[in-house]
Amino acid sequence: MQQHTNFRLFRTNAMQEKAFNRQLFESHKLARHSLSPDSVCQLINHLLQLLFPALAEKRYNSLREFQQDMDNFQMKLFTVLDSLSDIMEPSAQAIEKAFMQDLPKIHRLLDQDADAILAGDPAATIKTEVIRTYPGFYALAIFRIAHKLWNLNVPLMPRILTEYAHAHTGIDIHPGATIGERFCIDHGTGVVIGETVNIGDDVKLYQGVTLGALSVSKDFAQTKRHPTLEDRVVIYSGATILGGETIIGHDSTIGGNVWLTKSVKPFSRIYYKASNYDHSENVSPKTDDTSPQEQ
Repeated sequence: MQQHTNFRLFRTNAMQEKAFNRQLFESHKLARHSLSPDSVCQLINHLLQLLFPALAEKRYNSLREFQQDMDNFQMKLFTVLDSLSDIMEPSAQAIEKAFMQDLPKIHRLLDQDADAILAGDPAATIKTEVIRTYPGFYALAIFRIAHKLWNLNVPLMPRILTEYAHAHTGIDIHPGATIGERFCIDHGTGVVIGETVNIGDDVKLYQGVTLGALSVSKDFAQTKRHPTLEDRVVIYSGATILGGETIIGHDSTIGGNVWLTKSVKPFSRIYYKASNYDHSENVSPKTDDTSPQEQ
């Protein structure tokens, strides 16, 4: 009797597994060709090697040789874009042309970013070091490329790229964010920059900074949900700034671990008061008011 029951259970499980596999097979049949994240990321890493000799694994002996590699990149870019043509407007050819035309601007912005990181980090010795090793620069490089593709209404590719950078650097920048010139991310781990963030020129962020939304409701998907940082703002580690109406005025400094949901005026200094500790024996720490303080 037990043997018969075991056989029936085995047969039932086998039938369920077969039905499940058939269900998956049918979903694969109906699915459109999916863009390979690996191919997209390899393509953009190749572009970064073309843009920055410090990243290149190859040395060129002639302009013709370099031009050939650039032409190969452009052809591969078209192939990737063309694979998305059924869900993308305008055409792959039009997007490829617009992207290549904007490539000098992307390079200029990234070159300025590298200069800003070098100038702002005492530990940085040469620009090559910044470009070759700094996670903040790499995340920005991927972002600036993804942002252009985002503005050209390319599906999938921008998010694939920024999530790839997120996985490799710990820095999460949405491709829809707007970031000005000479942007500097120092250290970088844990930085989050949301989709509708607007950042001015000469801004510096330290690790663990969140520029986020007050609400994650889908009802607000088409609204400005994230803060604005005006020019020359510095945000220290662990600060959280939330809300689409929150504006950090130019030339302001936001201290570490500050939580902000309201705007601050230009030239502000926002910080938490330090706790006062009595180090004598058997005396408990005394803590000041922990609300943000403004100078």
